[in-house]
Amino acid sequence: MSARAKARRRALDILFEAEQRDVSPLAAMRLRREATDITINEYTVTLIEGVMGELDRIDEILSSYSKGWTLERMPTVDRTALRIGAWELLFNDDVPDGVAVAEAVSLVRELSTDESPEFVNGLLGRIQQMKPTLLA
Repeated sequence: MSARAKARRRALDILFEAEQRDVSPLAAMRLRREATDITINEYTVTLIEGVMGELDRIDEILSSYSKGWTLERMPTVDRTALRIGAWELLFNDDVPDGVAVAEAVSLVRELSTDESPEFVNGLLGRIQQMKPTLLA
């Protein structure tokens, strides 16, 4: 697993934990640093800060292009992976679009339901197609 893939996994873990505990992701990250000997990679911090900085816009886009699923109805793991994937796709020029989609799919393949990879791939694929319009 690459360093960036590990950073994405750790960001997903922290964002998921924050949502479950109803605390800020930065507080969840701080608690992780204090309670464990886990090193939090710089890219993990970048992902968390990026997702939180663009959360309203990301959620608006996910809601607009998700067919038949509200954000609240999505499994938390899927919603979190989608947020990370959407942030990388739309707001991080260092990550190729295909990599952003593939990495989000990989996360849900490992951590969520059997239907999740297809759902995440389809939704991020639609967002990828609409990217020029969304960023105009």
